[in-house]
Amino acid sequence: MGAAFDLLKLCFLVSAFLFRSVDGGRVGMFPAQCERIECPSYDVVGSGEGFEIRRYNSSMWISTQPIEDISLVHAGNVAFYQLFDYIQGKNSNHEKIEMTAPVIIEVKPSDGPFCASSFVVSFFVPKANQPTAPSSETLWLQKWGLTYVAVRQFSGFVKDEDVGVEAAALYASVAGTVWSDAIERSHAGDNATHYIVAQYNSPFEFKDRVNEIWFRFNLEEATDSVV
Repeated sequence: MGAAFDLLKLCFLVSAFLFRSVDGGRVGMFPAQCERIECPSYDVVGSGEGFEIRRYNSSMWISTQPIEDISLVHAGNVAFYQLFDYIQGKNSNHEKIEMTAPVIIEVKPSDGPFCASSFVVSFFVPKANQPTAPSSETLWLQKWGLTYVAVRQFSGFVKDEDVGVEAAALYASVAGTVWSDAIERSHAGDNATHYIVAQYNSPFEFKDRVNEIWFRFNLEEATDSVV
């Protein structure tokens, strides 16, 4: 899947020894939060050992500008206040917006262990708000077209030391499958090591936590746009 994805594979082999306690590789667990609050709709179109393939319908997200940080957890905390202000009415329509799930963090890893990575944190805009979704001076709206996602689930609280391990494990699971060529094409060049961390739970929940690693990829003509 390219040299950069090979780094993820190497990370997986090393991390298998360093982080055996990570509870990952579950698939098919529908997050309980999506029974109480709105989540983007999708169909499961394939699965394998430790992963599933979802096809998401078009969706809209309100996103932060890239946050440069050495910690995904800290970047998420910084973004929380920006997104919270937005849904509480600090937006162009001065309207409150219902909470949704998941909150996703798009990860562009750094070139070295002590360099800042880039994180974009996004909140799913409810369907009712999408036709007239309010803008923000500090955030931006992005619309995803039809999108395919390779998914790996893991539990517990997200930790910086776990996310790379889980991304590498997802890579190892999809390598050599019928989906790998499409994922490789979508993760070529600068996108080679990009992935997404999806979190469904309130930070105060401690049972049945569901987190996911996503690799986005295209199988059909699909476009994203900035609104």
